[in-house]
Amino acid sequence: MTVASALQQTRDFAANRAYGRVALTVAQADGVTRRVSVGEEGSLRVRFPGRTARDVEAVIVNVAGGIAGGDRLDLDIVVGPDARLTVTTAAAEKVYRSLGPDATADVRLQVGNGGTLHWLPQETILFDRARFRRRIDVDVAEGASLLLAEAMVFGRTAMGEAVRTGSLFDRWRVRRQGRLVFAETVRLGDDVAGALGEPAGAAGAAAIATILAVPGDEALVQALRGLNGEFHSEVAASAWNGIAVARIVARDGAALRGDLTTVLTALGARLPRLWLN
Repeated sequence: MTVASALQQTRDFAANRAYGRVALTVAQADGVTRRVSVGEEGSLRVRFPGRTARDVEAVIVNVAGGIAGGDRLDLDIVVGPDARLTVTTAAAEKVYRSLGPDATADVRLQVGNGGTLHWLPQETILFDRARFRRRIDVDVAEGASLLLAEAMVFGRTAMGEAVRTGSLFDRWRVRRQGRLVFAETVRLGDDVAGALGEPAGAAGAAAIATILAVPGDEALVQALRGLNGEFHSEVAASAWNGIAVARIVARDGAALRGDLTTVLTALGARLPRLWLN
């Protein structure tokens, strides 16, 4: 291959990468949450099943059918004072193997005073040799409520798939009234299987989830610990500085989904209808 043809191949690859953006703002009026603005670009759409009510459910749809190397997704969600919003996805998001570039997703969430946001996307499934970078930035007002759950599955074990190599960079920053209350960054390098196999990693498990509740206290933690006999996976929870965090480490996606449903129900979440189909 000549230098010119290699450059042309690179340009063709870049031109065929997917870009998607959803910008959604909701506000409360007369006890009902209403959409104030909805913006869609590229491969992302947002739909609203059901009627306008005190709680609004938004469903993010990726019409590209998955995420490949070099794709870029942006989501901006604003919940106004006293408004109530649940956000989910139409299906589990699949991140396919990359020929080199990272796929990226930037999520920005803002919840006003008295507002409630339940961020409950379905699982993200990483395939072998996937390269994925995600940033989640959240601003929560002092009197607001947030329930954020993100689940990740490394290969579809029911189909005999396993993730051996790839790259994952997952950065979370949560601020309450402008003050940083939660910061976490997960990095998995080329040897994904090795990292997941470590006892201090996932001890060989293939699915993980983090659930964060603001506000959260020891009472929430004790409620989850009281369910230990119902879990099929390793589940742990803790609370500090007005927030609560639960972790799930599961053998596969099915066990993860079951225990995630149990945890969210115990935390008072109204599960999206797509989760129950």
